[in-house]
Amino acid sequence: MAGSPPVIIWGREVENLLHYRDLIPRLEEALGKFSRRDSAEVIQPVRTTVPLQRHSGFLGLMPTYMENDGVLSTKFVCFYKREAGSTLPAVQATVVLLDPEYGNVKAVMDGEVITGMRTAAVSAISAKLLMRPGAEVLAILGTGKQALSHYNVFTEMFSFKEVRVWSRTKEGAERFVHSVSGAATVCGSVEEAVRGADVIVTVTRCTEPVLYGKWVKPGAHVAAVGACRPDWRELDDVLMKEAVVYADSREGAISESGDVILSGAEVFAELGDVINGTKPAHREKTTVFKSLGMGVEDAVSAKLVFDQWEAKASKL
Repeated sequence: MAGSPPVIIWGREVENLLHYRDLIPRLEEALGKFSRRDSAEVIQPVRTTVPLQRHSGFLGLMPTYMENDGVLSTKFVCFYKREAGSTLPAVQATVVLLDPEYGNVKAVMDGEVITGMRTAAVSAISAKLLMRPGAEVLAILGTGKQALSHYNVFTEMFSFKEVRVWSRTKEGAERFVHSVSGAATVCGSVEEAVRGADVIVTVTRCTEPVLYGKWVKPGAHVAAVGACRPDWRELDDVLMKEAVVYADSREGAISESGDVILSGAEVFAELGDVINGTKPAHREKTTVFKSLGMGVEDAVSAKLVFDQWEAKASKL
């Protein structure tokens, strides 16, 4: 209601309202809408960034308007290049949901929870579309919050026989393995983790390549989530040039992804193109999904959280 103070939905409350079984079909629909480039469906500019030079970081602004769905939102996200061993957060985010008619703020939400879950969900959608049938081995590079959200959704959606984990520190990897609900194996090197893996998820803070094409088996699927700046990388040239590259947003990838820009790799299609049936899913080939994250993903996630909150509040 216009004039009412905004609702604040944070932390555990967002987690309790947001579930992958509800979120994934909404994200699939949103990715398809985005790739149709219909302004009545989605208006979403490429993320605007403001450098925070003193703190080696950036402030990103991610507005989205979905006219047909009546959804208006923006996310404020700060992301940083942290030194190894830093206890400071690499990412902090807040999502704001507005009333598109009145312009007032309806809700302020924990963007960290939303970002973690929607990013992992979109990576899982990429695997659903692009990985080979019968995939058995999942490798996760990185052990932060994004690694945990990816572990949760990938093991919920798929039946992997083995999950391997690598971290820059053995302690980090062991801590991660003890924190998850299922089985996972600590690997001492990236090569050990990814050799023979069917699906590889990179969720690192690396700014130089950590995953090399010579270690990746033909036909594997890679979901590359880190390295969200034009001069940051996780994947080497060999992998980027040999794989069929997909993205959430073509414009985002060619303007923000160091893996795409510095390798000179071509973005073959968006995930939404595959969902819409306008581009094929090359499951038989090595594939890379370059995830940058999009405002429309935050918008549909925030709308779902708010709808669930309203439904719960109406029962009180």
